[in-house]
Amino acid sequence: MADVNLKPEEVAERASLGGSRARVAAPLTADDRPEIALIELLFFAYRDFISDPDAALLSYGFGRAHHRVIHFVNRHPGIRVADLLDILKITKQSVGRVLKQLVDTGFIEQRPGAQDRRQRLLYPTAAGRALATRLLDPQVQRVGRALAALSPSELEGAEQFLRLIVDASERDKVARLIKR
Repeated sequence: MADVNLKPEEVAERASLGGSRARVAAPLTADDRPEIALIELLFFAYRDFISDPDAALLSYGFGRAHHRVIHFVNRHPGIRVADLLDILKITKQSVGRVLKQLVDTGFIEQRPGAQDRRQRLLYPTAAGRALATRLLDPQVQRVGRALAALSPSELEGAEQFLRLIVDASERDKVARLIKR
């Protein structure tokens, strides 16, 4: 999805009804909604958290979906495609396209299940493991620096905050997935 950056006068023009110009609303502030500051911190933290992997992925012509697939296949060798779909919450078509590229370029290997040959089990190749590590290392360093600045109780609070951001219906599944 493309970013849309409009000037206030363009917003007003688009919002006008029946030829009358609508007034541009004043922006919400953290005083109005204290959550805004944390929401924006999450946006900026995510932007910076993915910046190094994004740069590395460009050289392969890959994007963030490739990053997520290679990450979870590397963390859970032998993962079923169905389980990957459940984790990523993206369409089967999107996963299929990304998997095809990762298989064709030698980063992931697909094997049929031992009991059910219809299952597709995914394994990282040596090149896939190397790519996953290359993408993960700068993130580990970034998170490590942040964690080093926290006390044990602050770390516990940060983990609890992130867990609570996850949909309640998904928390147990996520905890099992990350083994926490």
